[in-house]
Parts: sequence; C-alpha cells; structure tokens
Amino acid sequence: MFHKILIANRGEIAVRIIRACKELGIRSVAVYSEADRDSMHARLADESVCIGPAAGAQSYLNIAAIMAAAELTDAQAIHPGYGFLAENAEFAEIVIESGLTWIGPSPESMRIMGDKVSAKQKMEVAGVPLVPGSDGAVSDIEEAKAIARKAGFPVIVKASAGGGGRGMKVVHSEAALPNAFSMCKNEAGAAFGDDTVFIEKFLEEPRHIEVQVLGDTHGNIVHLFERECSMQRNNQKVLEEAPSPFVDEETREKLCAAGVAAARAVNYVGAGTIEFLMNPDKSFYFIEMNTRIQVEHPVTEWITGVDLIEWQIRVAAGEELAFRQSDIKKKGHAIECRINAEHPFRFTPSPGTIELYHAPGGRSVRVDSFVYTGYRIPPHYDSMIGKIITHARDRQKCIRRMQRAIDELVILGVTTNQELHQRLLANPGFQKADFNIHFLERWLSQMHL
Repeated sequence: MFHKILIANRGEIAVRIIRACKELGIRSVAVYSEADRDSMHARLADESVCIGPAAGAQSYLNIAAIMAAAELTDAQAIHPGYGFLAENAEFAEIVIESGLTWIGPSPESMRIMGDKVSAKQKMEVAGVPLVPGSDGAVSDIEEAKAIARKAGFPVIVKASAGGGGRGMKVVHSEAALPNAFSMCKNEAGAAFGDDTVFIEKFLEEPRHIEVQVLGDTHGNIVHLFERECSMQRNNQKVLEEAPSPFVDEETREKLCAAGVAAARAVNYVGAGTIEFLMNPDKSFYFIEMNTRIQVEHPVTEWITGVDLIEWQIRVAAGEELAFRQSDIKKKGHAIECRINAEHPFRFTPSPGTIELYHAPGGRSVRVDSFVYTGYRIPPHYDSMIGKIITHARDRQKCIRRMQRAIDELVILGVTTNQELHQRLLANPGFQKADFNIHFLERWLSQMHL
C-alpha cells in the first residue's frame, strides 16, 4: 500500500479522497491555488503545496507544478479526482513515466474511451448497443447528409473529443444540417483542439442511465448497478439517484452486463462509468464512458456498501477486488442533490463569503462539502460547493428524508440552488418518477418566477 498520495484536485472531491486516505492510514498531500489557500482540502491534508495563481490553467491544470509538488513531498501516487486533469491521458502517462502510480485506468483505456469515435468502434465489437448513425468520423457535408437520411431526422452532430454539451447540435431537417455541421466542427476545434465530429440519431424522450464499473489489475471487473441521471439542464446533472426507478430487473441485468462488456473491451482498471440513453420502451444505447470517479458516486456507495474511492486506491496498489459480482447486492434507495452557489432558477454564479453554514444531519444523511462559516467561495471554479445524499429503504422514504435534509440546510451570505431542490423534490412528476432528460428544462421554462 502507498505511504503518501497527492490529490491533484480541489473542493469536495479532494476532501473525499483525503478522508479515504486517512481511513487507509495513508498520508495525503493537497495542492491548492492561491485562491484556495483557505479551502478545507488544504487544511485537512497532512501536507499542502501551493501550485499557482487562481486561474485553473495556471494551477490545477498545470502539470509541471503538480509533478513538482509530488516530487517535493515524496508522494508515491496521484489521485486526479474528477474534472481538471482526471481524464487527461497525457498527464497519466507523465505520472507513470515519472515512476509514480496513477490512480485510474491506463492511458490507453482513457484515450480509446475519451474519443467518441474510437469508443463506438470498440463498443460495436464488444456487442454493446449503439445509437444508429455514423460508424466513425464524418468528414464532409455530403457524407453527413447521407448518414442523417439513413438514421432519420432528428439527428445530433457531436464532437468526438470533449463533452459538457460543447460541439453538439440537434438537427431536425436536412436544410439545417450544413450550418449545424460547420458550427460543431468550429466549436469542437476551438474548445478541444480537434474538430472531428460524428452523427447519431437523436433520441427525443430518453432517460440518462449510467452503470458504475470497477476493475482490478487481475482481470476482475464488476458492476455496482445503475444510477438515474436524467435530472439535468444544459447537459449538467442536478440530482441523481440509485437505483433507477424506471429500470426493471430484466432490463437491469442486460444494462449492467453491457456496462461490464464495455469495460472489459478496454481492459479497464479502477472506477469508471458507462453512460447510456434509454428509450421509453427500455431499449438502451451506449453514449460514452467516463474514465474517472463521478460526482454522483455516493449514491452507488450507499446502495452497495462499497467504498469506491478506497477501492480506486486499493486496485491502483495492485490489490485484487475482495468481492465478486454475486457478492454485490443493492439495498434501499439513495438520492444526491448537488448544492451550487448560484441562483436557483437563473443559474448565475454567486461567489462570496459564507456568513453562516449549517449542514443537515440525522439518520442516513451524508454531506460531502468543503465549505464552512467564514469561507470565501472563489469566482474562478465550478459553482458546486457540496452534495447532500440520503438513503432509505425505498424511494418515497428517501425523497422525504432528502426534503427534510434540504430544509435543514442553512447557507447565508451567498445565493444557492436550495429552493430549486425544494421545489423539484415536491414536483409530482419527479415523485412519480415520470421524467426524462428534458423534464427539468421544460419544467423550468413553465415556471412563473
């Protein structure tokens, strides 16, 4: 086992990893920007190193500074968390070539699954269901038109690299395709340095369901069931739950088997997530793999009892998984609400000083955060400041527990999305699990605020 791990991240995920290290008896090293000098992760770690100015490009994306911090502190391994450099295969290679351990999948796996075209090709060979569309990159508009006609409109043009909704356009007619195709290529080139795009059939009323997988270096790969991630806006998740209230046991078995097949196709090691779109008839299609830990991993931890961060570290150290698929059982229901420092309905960021912070508590309530009374939220990073996760024997009890927890939360001095969660949890459509990926945006557009 490692004696010291450097966490190449910030915020709540850095705090989460530090806690896992402490429980494993491993010393932790936090890196922080000048804006994060007073952040909780810098205070909780055994050692902390400033790696640059506030801007992410000069700190949390500064590979040279992070590697220098690892050398300075004699760290044996680097955990990238999520975001920033977590899915950067070049960074992973540099870590490995420097003689350190990368706590994540191999750079080769990351490259294959990080490129949507190569990922689709691998999934086709593995027998994982794919959305109808192009077999690979689409080079010109005439080819794009032919593919779109075959798949049937509407279609979606997608950048092969990157994500987060950039380089993506939904097209409802052939007349609109040339402009959308050109815009996607330009946006992808500017955002990711790669203007490769492909085309898929656009599924109009799907759910976003993802499967958590975990693999070790001994060839063992298991799934930890699925998560329901349809509650999103602008391709950003707001609330997640596990298991999905829409997926029946027969579909669950097929879905999770597809997730394991996808991971096995790239010899996956560590924690990863296979994302699918699921139609109302429960047919499902692969969309991408996230080769890292997810923000929403706590809901999976709660229904399975498996500590995903701990096992990321253990398998990186060469340990074999201590359980097999038959050992993993799901118990109850879990929900996670992302708490953001932003207006609850306009979504404008709200950095500033927290004048009073009181976290909810009570039975089966978990809070993953990095803020405290007096902490100043910097304006330079993502607006998420924490997550509230609840668990109960069934979904309705879990919803009521989350409502109680959200009501108990007190954050004064900055605006948060607390009211959004309060209204969403009380929404009849959400309570009946009658929703898809468009639900939240449609609901917000109908609200009179």
